[in-house]
Amino acid sequence: MSKDTKIAIIGAGVSGLVAAMNLEKHGYKPSIYEASDRVGGRVKTDYIDGLAYDHGFQVLLTEYPAAKKYLDLELLDLVYFRPGSVIFYKNAKAIIGDPLRDKSLLFSTIFSKIGTLSDKIKILKLRNEIKKKSLDDIFRAEEKTTLQYLKDFGFSDQVIENFFQPFFTGIFLENQLVTSSRKFEFVYQLFSTGSAAIPSKGIQAIPNQLSAKLKQTQFHFNTPVKQVNNTSLSLLNGDEAKFDYVIIAAEAAKIIPNLPDLQEWKSVENLYFEVENKVIDSTIIGLMSNQLKSLVNNIHYSNSLINNHYLLSVSVVKAHELSDQELINQVIKELEHIAKIRVVEFKKLYRIKNALPKMQSVSYMLPKSETQLKEKIFLAGDHLANGSLNAAMLNGESAALAVIEKIEKGRLDIGS
Repeated sequence: MSKDTKIAIIGAGVSGLVAAMNLEKHGYKPSIYEASDRVGGRVKTDYIDGLAYDHGFQVLLTEYPAAKKYLDLELLDLVYFRPGSVIFYKNAKAIIGDPLRDKSLLFSTIFSKIGTLSDKIKILKLRNEIKKKSLDDIFRAEEKTTLQYLKDFGFSDQVIENFFQPFFTGIFLENQLVTSSRKFEFVYQLFSTGSAAIPSKGIQAIPNQLSAKLKQTQFHFNTPVKQVNNTSLSLLNGDEAKFDYVIIAAEAAKIIPNLPDLQEWKSVENLYFEVENKVIDSTIIGLMSNQLKSLVNNIHYSNSLINNHYLLSVSVVKAHELSDQELINQVIKELEHIAKIRVVEFKKLYRIKNALPKMQSVSYMLPKSETQLKEKIFLAGDHLANGSLNAAMLNGESAALAVIEKIEKGRLDIGS
């Protein structure tokens, strides 16, 4: 078949965009069908009255291998976080961080009461051990829960409740730390070797940059796909579109007949407030100790200013049954009581039901040979590996290269 082969990609999230980049690189001209009005999928930002509201507190880890391959980090104008956190606990707060990367965190970390001296020595030991591991070491290791991993390493309940639980709850979007130890080691290594950062224009800048690189791809926005039959797309508007190959960079079970829907999702609520005062710097994340039993998990000050006030992002991970107004009131109460933050006005609430895929077992990426669902239908998306920007990019790449191999060789090599 020629380079005129018709290839459809369903979903303009990060995975679908990277799939399109790889197809274009090999001379193909894919068509992307996207249900929403923009690129990015779960990676999105609303721009209202000059302010950027990310859908969920999302950061880019600069050491993601795929980020270095597919993104121009300099053009993203990244705002970098310091390698530490401010932890609120028992009417006090403490700063803990990596003094090997930021010397100013040395004394605050040593003298903080969030863990024992033995815990702090173990944190450095853990950092050094994980830094030495290869990706193969991490993703071939026996899996256990992150909580069990930390206990087996010898950490006290005190430092687990005060630091590890609140910090990784915000990353894993679950507060029991049942996430695979492989994911923990992978993320911990990235935090130890690189930085967490947010584009100055919001997380949407990442998919926007990827899509700007696409010159031969046709986009169909606000065009939900109702069903995929072989390589024919039935669109929700009643139209049909026929293709030679299809890459589904979305939940396949929603559009493939008789495919079991086994994917479960983790949720998060993200609230924004205009606040009067700044209790932590905008380059550090604020965490609520697990001992406080608060709904609020983390806080982050945006660089945006409103009438000489500040824009504060708040994440809630714990399950509850509060209405929108009850949730807003409870969060304001906790901010004032725990962190002494004076709220001026509520700005925005996002209830994000499909924030991260639930996964008992994780892998680094999907090999090309495992992306094929049917003869001419292939899968992409971070939910197939480990739920991260890195996995989204790599799985988009795998699916595209699998399609190219199938077109040009007529087969997929097993194990490729």
